[in-house]
Amino acid sequence: MKKNDKAKARVSLAGEFAVLSQLALLGKDANMTLGNTKGVDILVSDPVTGKMLKLEVKTNYRKSRSEVANSRIFGKFLSCSGWILKKKNGDYDEKKDANLFYCFVNITKETKQCKFYVVPAKVVADYVKNENKLWHRDKKKEGKKVKHSDMRQFRLGLKDEKYKITTPIGGNYKDNWDFKN
Repeated sequence: MKKNDKAKARVSLAGEFAVLSQLALLGKDANMTLGNTKGVDILVSDPVTGKMLKLEVKTNYRKSRSEVANSRIFGKFLSCSGWILKKKNGDYDEKKDANLFYCFVNITKETKQCKFYVVPAKVVADYVKNENKLWHRDKKKEGKKVKHSDMRQFRLGLKDEKYKITTPIGGNYKDNWDFKN
């Protein structure tokens, strides 16, 4: 395993353990799947409601910077967001994925502080599909040749901003440990 791959694996594990600690503090029973379950990092059960959930954890590790980033195509968004996803994250099967959520974790390099955004899979799928279409449309308008890629980027928007596509608002999903849609 290359040095960079090891560092990425450590960041991913740190994010998963940070999520597990939050869930434990909230009284949820949660277990890591150890890579044996495709598309699911943590299985969660709520002992009060009996509800079972699947959680996919995506972690980024960045230097702190201003709260807001700006993109000519996508507008203003939370600078801690911008998680890289694969094309398959744009697929959504309501029967299979109704209890699937993504937990996007941002770990700040300087402080090692974590921010958590818990987003329903349907919201993630809709965004990454539309984000990719918008990106391609914009590049074609510029007359640029567009290569197709399996990579997507998930961003969280700001409350009072206007966007060209439906963009999940960060404040709606920050610490969404009740797993609200």
